[in-house]
Amino acid sequence: MVADVSKEKLILNKLISEKQETIVVQGDMIVPDSKPDILSTLETSGVVSVYKKEIQTGRVRVDGNVNVYIMYLADSSEDKTRGLNTNLDFSENFIIPDCTQEMRANLEICIKNIECKVLNGRKINIKVTLDTKVRLYAVEETEIICDLNNENIQVLKPTHRINSLIGAGETKAYIKETINIDSQDSLAEILKCNLRIINKDIKISYNKILAKAEVELKIVYLTEENQIKVITCNLPIVGFIDMPNITENSMCDVHYQVRNIIIKPNSAQEHSIYVEIEMGICAECYEEKEINMIEDLYSTCSNLEFNKRRITTISNKTKKQAILNVSNKVNMPEIVGNELIDVDIEPSIKKINKSNSKLMCEGEILLTFLYSEEGQMQVNAKNTTLPFEIALNDIENVENVEVMPSVEIQSSNCKLEGGAIDCSADLRFDIELQENRNLDIIDDITESELEDPQDYSVVIYIVKKGDTLWNIAKRFKSTVDDIARVNGIENTNRILEGEKLYIPKTVRTSVNYA
Repeated sequence: MVADVSKEKLILNKLISEKQETIVVQGDMIVPDSKPDILSTLETSGVVSVYKKEIQTGRVRVDGNVNVYIMYLADSSEDKTRGLNTNLDFSENFIIPDCTQEMRANLEICIKNIECKVLNGRKINIKVTLDTKVRLYAVEETEIICDLNNENIQVLKPTHRINSLIGAGETKAYIKETINIDSQDSLAEILKCNLRIINKDIKISYNKILAKAEVELKIVYLTEENQIKVITCNLPIVGFIDMPNITENSMCDVHYQVRNIIIKPNSAQEHSIYVEIEMGICAECYEEKEINMIEDLYSTCSNLEFNKRRITTISNKTKKQAILNVSNKVNMPEIVGNELIDVDIEPSIKKINKSNSKLMCEGEILLTFLYSEEGQMQVNAKNTTLPFEIALNDIENVENVEVMPSVEIQSSNCKLEGGAIDCSADLRFDIELQENRNLDIIDDITESELEDPQDYSVVIYIVKKGDTLWNIAKRFKSTVDDIARVNGIENTNRILEGEKLYIPKTVRTSVNYA
């Protein structure tokens, strides 16, 4: 006879695979006829775009390009510092045997390094190293038995906090802007471009997610008068993603990815730069459920048979945010007394340590100083690093928690003071925490024919190491409540090794149904 049960539906966002790879993208560039020969490169920067991500059987294919900017020292008495810009296309297959077309992949990709090698005065080899991470997910609906409608069946059903997937979706956002530069500047060429996505935020209403952020764009450009200038602007990104059944209490993971970017002098308007950016925004949303999932069961008056199966799910999903100020004086004798044109500040997390409810993030800030020497028209670049660490306390079950950290510059200031550069930056940490848990759930419960109760007896039992009241009750076909009542036990989760217990049990004989 199939047991009468109550069930609850869960939608699991199962992590199928996580793969990290280093991609090398390279190619040669010919210097345009309009530009002077190269003596050496001064500094490089770039922006990664992913314009196609395809989930195929056994693999995830990613197509994109790197928009590379190169500042170089020219072989010219007039033009000392010039710039080159090119796109390097790439296509990469991440081989994942369990991958199917119905799955979903989240991609993280960033530039680790750009190397340039001057082959001759008119040709340069560019090699870009990209750090990539692909996380492959599958959505699975499952039903969990949360109760049995039979008072004779004893169940062990602790409470679990599970994050059930509400849904996943994506959209595109577009930026088309004209950035005005100083009206006194006649733009000659763009030397460098840095792009960061900052101030991420979401709003939830009317079954929609409003994803908001800003693109911080910093452009170094050359004027017709051979002056190097810097302009920084924040451009808003807004995208709506439909998400039925979402509420204000839902938790959302939102990811941004540049799909295409165009930055060029504006031919239609003087003293301005034209910017066009296509951004992909994807989101996964969860609700937290407290479920009483049956882990074990038995009957005092029948025989039970059941199956167990394992599911993998997300639980205890939380987000934490912290601000850390990093400040130091940097000794750069070669810069002191010269003009400091620009400072790039790029933070990165290098190591995560977990212990005693504490999470420690260690990393460094890469500082790149761009400066010009007094009386000269060329620029130079120097690098240094500043270490940082930040601790987050009171992290439950920290050893088993998966940590997904990100860090961005919230504000910064670098200035020459005396014989050093005074550098200060406020770092914003957004840290996602979750447990990927394996749970054994019970399915297909059947009851055999009932037995006929005849009489009760009491067994004396000495508690052994590792015993629980549940295991003792199940062994002797008693109940936890009966054992606690007979022995005057107030806390059923605490019994002592060597303790003497009186176990009430029922002596039964089988009924002949013939």
